[in-house]
Amino acid sequence: MNFLAHIYLSGQNEDIILGNFIADSIKGKNYLQYPPEVQKGILLHRAIDSFTDSHPLVKKSSAKLHKNYSHYSGVIVDIYYDHFLASYWDEYSEVPLEDFVAEFYKLLQKKFDLLPAPIQRFFPYMVSENWLLSYASIEGIARILYQMNIRTKNIVQMDLAINDLQEHYDDLSEEFKTFFPQLQQYSREKKASL
Repeated sequence: MNFLAHIYLSGQNEDIILGNFIADSIKGKNYLQYPPEVQKGILLHRAIDSFTDSHPLVKKSSAKLHKNYSHYSGVIVDIYYDHFLASYWDEYSEVPLEDFVAEFYKLLQKKFDLLPAPIQRFFPYMVSENWLLSYASIEGIARILYQMNIRTKNIVQMDLAINDLQEHYDDLSEEFKTFFPQLQQYSREKKASL
């Protein structure tokens, strides 16, 4: 899953939210340098990624892309799934997406010193371009894929994956809607066990 899903699946604890958000920047046992609740968020993130990457429905979604994008197909599906979460947000949360995102940005500002340096660097762009809210639109996803393509030095032309999203939109949407409640349940159970 991508940023929005990880944040959403963290629940209400600010440190768990923070840990889940920064986890990709924390390698190996370096998570032990963080406060205990942030550590839980990092471990939750890793568990969510493992569950997602091994799930048959996610593999089914990725298979639609594998020919064109190879091992980047999983990254692209993560972005697609964040799009569907944002698009169907009202089905998953009573808090409007705009309010949820605004509160998250405030949290990052408040805990800025705990953010790894790469996240501190991209945080202003994340807010000014409102990445999380932009996931709800096709145009926003196209922008994210374009940025990912630049970051990966145009290895697989990830920016073209917007066409695949439009081509397989209904199937991918159904796969997400079937998968996500299972991920919600898994995340609740994992969080309780950490």
